[in-house]
Amino acid sequence: MASVRSESELRTDIVELGRRLWARGFVASNDGNISVRLDGDRILTTPTGVSKGFMTTDMMVITDRAGRKLSGERNASSELKMHLAVYDLRPDVQAVVHSHPPLATGFAVAGIPLDKAVLAEVICTLGCIPIADYATPSTAELPAAVAQYIKAHDGLLLANHGALTVGSDLFNAYYKMETVEHFAQISLVARTLGGERLLSRDEVHRLQGLRDTYGITSPAPICTDETGAAGAGDVMPYMSRSPCSRCTSSRDSRRSPPSVRATRLICAKCSTVSIL
Repeated sequence: MASVRSESELRTDIVELGRRLWARGFVASNDGNISVRLDGDRILTTPTGVSKGFMTTDMMVITDRAGRKLSGERNASSELKMHLAVYDLRPDVQAVVHSHPPLATGFAVAGIPLDKAVLAEVICTLGCIPIADYATPSTAELPAAVAQYIKAHDGLLLANHGALTVGSDLFNAYYKMETVEHFAQISLVARTLGGERLLSRDEVHRLQGLRDTYGITSPAPICTDETGAAGAGDVMPYMSRSPCSRCTSSRDSRRSPPSVRATRLICAKCSTVSIL
């Protein structure tokens, strides 16, 4: 079991991850933001108006769960609302990373989700990486757009904006951001060479079955098509209007194309999973 890190250590971790995001070109200028839970009521987060590659530990801001500043000389990022929505919807999440990795953001701008089942590592850790609808940054629209997907996904593209990853700690959330960008890079190369060769549905299920062996408990929804290949087009695993078994809400109003079916349906309201 991982030891609980002190506030001082978490501040140092955020500085290090900001430096990595900047060094990898995942952020430019003052882009991006990072946050972590300090406890049940407080969030430690990066300041606004500062390059993530040149932060110091004293720059961090502590807020409450409503985003009100508790301590710090600077102000928190205006995009903290998005982080707070994640913490409200995912009690298991301890850290959130938002950045603009160029290739993944390119897919987000083009409206192309990273949902093809081609890499074992991605299938086990993230599954499909959908695109949250466009929302004006720093407004209440952005957390609302993220809320549609974050219950079922640890990695999202943000339409015309960037990417968001969450995790059990700061480094776990950051490494998922690396995975998203790496997946985007490989996907782009494969498409320039004629397209991806998808793994079979059986192989995807086999990989999903190994998650317990690897100690992976975070969500990683997958998609399959009728031919037995996994990761079909723009299909998300909960795009159905079937009623949820635990609540009266319907799942996402978009429907899967006739040629595609999902292996799992996940209620957008209460996260109930139905296996087909």
